[in-house]
Amino acid sequence: MAAPRPGRAVRGSSTGRPLMAALDLFGRRWNLRIVWELRHGPVGFRALQERCDNMSSSVLRQRLTELLDAALVEQHPDTTYALTELGHGARRALRPLARWAVEWAATLSAADSEDTR
Repeated sequence: MAAPRPGRAVRGSSTGRPLMAALDLFGRRWNLRIVWELRHGPVGFRALQERCDNMSSSVLRQRLTELLDAALVEQHPDTTYALTELGHGARRALRPLARWAVEWAATLSAADSEDTR
């Protein structure tokens, strides 16, 4: 499956609006995890595979190809992978969602604790 691109039909949108293309890209299994694992700098293929719970090499290659095509990841001459400026921008844009997810988890945990009393 080709990497989602704004302006082209994607899952959930025949118009390919940029937000829908981004949601399709990040909704694919492992893509967010790869971006997360590259947040501190370049990582080699095997190390990245280990950081991603030893996902299969074929899936990692496919996801890296999608992220390379989407211009979020680049491959350096030493064969390591790193986030591009656009990739770092995506990571920064996702920070508020990560903060919200922590609040959400805490709220649900508190509600579960009250239910068990």
